[in-house]
Amino acid sequence: MPSSTDKNAAPPLPEPLRVPVADSHTHLDMQSGTVEEGLAKAASVGVTTVVQVGCDIRGSQWAADTAAAFENVHAAVALHPNEAPRIVHGDPDGWSRQGAREPGGDAGLDAALAEIDRLAALAHVKAVGETGLDYFRTGDEGKEAQERSFRAHIEIAKRHGKALVIHDRDAHADVLRVLKEEGAPERTVFHCYSGDAEMAEICAAAGYFMSFAGNVTFKNAQNLRDAVAVAPLELLLVETDAPFLTPAPHRGRPNAPYLVPVTVRAMAAVRGIDEDALATALGANTARAFGY
Repeated sequence: MPSSTDKNAAPPLPEPLRVPVADSHTHLDMQSGTVEEGLAKAASVGVTTVVQVGCDIRGSQWAADTAAAFENVHAAVALHPNEAPRIVHGDPDGWSRQGAREPGGDAGLDAALAEIDRLAALAHVKAVGETGLDYFRTGDEGKEAQERSFRAHIEIAKRHGKALVIHDRDAHADVLRVLKEEGAPERTVFHCYSGDAEMAEICAAAGYFMSFAGNVTFKNAQNLRDAVAVAPLELLLVETDAPFLTPAPHRGRPNAPYLVPVTVRAMAAVRGIDEDALATALGANTARAFGY
């Protein structure tokens, strides 16, 4: 049995929240244990709802199936920004619904987007995402495919009346530009918000939700805390992005929805408000953002 200091050991349960909240962005399919175990552990500390997010075709299909099976799971479906260049440039294995190798290039991307469109029509799929732009992992050669995919996801979200979940890494200006050019859906969420206070004000003016993950607790993340401080309370969400971005003091260990209370308390401290008041707002905001 791993020791409590083992980097692979699950962090301990935090003190339960008195007011229930939702994890607005998680990847249960990448976490250890069963879905039932993960949801029960989360519910035991006041995290009663999760949004399960797909990053490719298989993951999006899994998200939709899981949301259909569990009342307190809602699905988001999409091709991650890094997935579009991978398909276009000839490595499409892994996303075909039938498990067969599909063509790459624009035809491959079109086929993958058509499947996202099909999934987005399902009632238990509440959002299209995570989509957007990622200039950290994808270089200039992938930008065209990323932007084409992003624009297509925006259109799909609007046509189906679903929320749009944004992945924005080192691409703030271009993400905001594309949203403005295409016209953002009525409900748009910046997942794992990574901008600063100035960008938070731009997002607030546009009515975009800003979802904060465990990295808001990191010592080097003052820009995120500054953004939490200025973002309107009615546009704040909380997430884990689990199994990634485990909040301090557990950074580096496996993340899961049950650790949301750690981030909620950090956000409440930044804003100088009672954790119950923040949790109340977060719960209402998430339901409004995802329409459940």
